[in-house]
Amino acid sequence: MSAAEEPVLFRTTGRVARITLNRPRALNALDHEMVRRVDAALTAWEHDPAVAAVVVTGAGERALCAGGDIRAVHDDARDGDGAASAAFWRDEYHLNARIARYPKPYVAVMDGIVMGGGVGISAHGSVRVVTERSRIAMPETGIGFVPDVGGTHLLALAPGELGTHLALTGEQIGAADALLCGLADHYLPSTALDAFLDDLADSPVPDALAGRVQPPPRGELAGRREWIDACYAAGTVEEIVGRLLAYDDPAAKEAAETLLTRSPTSLKVTLAALRRARGLGSLERVLDQEYRVSCAALRSPDLVEGIRAQIIDKDRNPRWSPPTLAEVTDADVERFFAPLGEHELGLAEPG
Repeated sequence: MSAAEEPVLFRTTGRVARITLNRPRALNALDHEMVRRVDAALTAWEHDPAVAAVVVTGAGERALCAGGDIRAVHDDARDGDGAASAAFWRDEYHLNARIARYPKPYVAVMDGIVMGGGVGISAHGSVRVVTERSRIAMPETGIGFVPDVGGTHLLALAPGELGTHLALTGEQIGAADALLCGLADHYLPSTALDAFLDDLADSPVPDALAGRVQPPPRGELAGRREWIDACYAAGTVEEIVGRLLAYDDPAAKEAAETLLTRSPTSLKVTLAALRRARGLGSLERVLDQEYRVSCAALRSPDLVEGIRAQIIDKDRNPRWSPPTLAEVTDADVERFFAPLGEHELGLAEPG
């Protein structure tokens, strides 16, 4: 494999170490080997006094990272025992926690598509830059899954019920809305990225940002807060859908219609995960919870069916099981949160 074909590229320029996710034809989707390589590089750089900061970017202009390799998850859940996916998530979630606690500036350039696992490798960083091309989402309910990679932690911290809306619908947001929701820190035009990255080689992050940060183009969520907060504060997904349908705003009704296309089980588990995340108190505790939920999803028919419909066959016609919200019981939801015994992720300190 030539250097250009490596799935992740590493180099050090001046005082900065660079990670480039290098699968542009796959929108830089993460696989297990990429996670391992990034973690190993962060270990080396953490103890290298010549490295003052780390920067992560994506090859090409379309995406930082569109998520994890969900085709592999599909095949493992359908044909295997789920062990490969569980091992991938174990290492990925440990990497997410490490990024959040990294002792040096971790600069994530969230240019282009940033979804699922791409959020995990960027939005836990200490310096998160978005551009006019940024499209950020946690679209898991559309494939019969639940937001992971610390996504329920991040979205639980968003103002009001914005995080609930984004988690349940999987809606894509741009730069301004990412800033509003706490998923990003700075807006730079994409034309300013090269100069910013060049300056980081010999300048502290604040100096490289100085004079380049701009107000982002106007977003959409701020103007929708009234109905989002009112509707998504409901206690159940059924009630949320009912409030959205009854609200006198076409955007609210559109959100309800979107929810009715998502996996009913995923919606209910996602709402429960978000509400519980608000009380867990740390990213590590939330990642422990997400690991239980993700492993349980491997045993749910909706994960295989959702990936089949959206990614494999692309017929966009998933047959969810159960097919309606009313048929998903509290016991069905609770099974996703059951302890894993000796197989727990174990990121959080006991007690």
